Amino acid sequence: MTIEWVPEACALPTAERPLRVAEFDELFAKDLRSVSRVGPQTLELVLATESRSTVADLTARENECCSFFTFGIADVVGGVLLRISVPPAYIAVLDGLSDRLPA
Repeated sequence: MTIEWVPEACALPTAERPLRVAEFDELFAKDLRSVSRVGPQTLELVLATESRSTVADLTARENECCSFFTFGIADVVGGVLLRISVPPAYIAVLDGLSDRLPA
């Protein structure tokens, strides 16, 4: 699987990238409750409450290889809010991630 939108700044080994994308895909497919693109650089997702530890683990590991992401996690009524932000130079990366969200 080639992931065209992953930038060179990503330090995750190429062979591991499809596995990481699959982890995000599984999280989104199972636990995504709502999506809001609050601006070109920011995406807000509400996920099932029970996904909090998975969200925290996955975003921490993602920050290790892709430090351009800023992840915010907060408990909200009925779920967990995941706020994902990127600098202007990485909007295409956020677009690529957003395109993977279930309809």
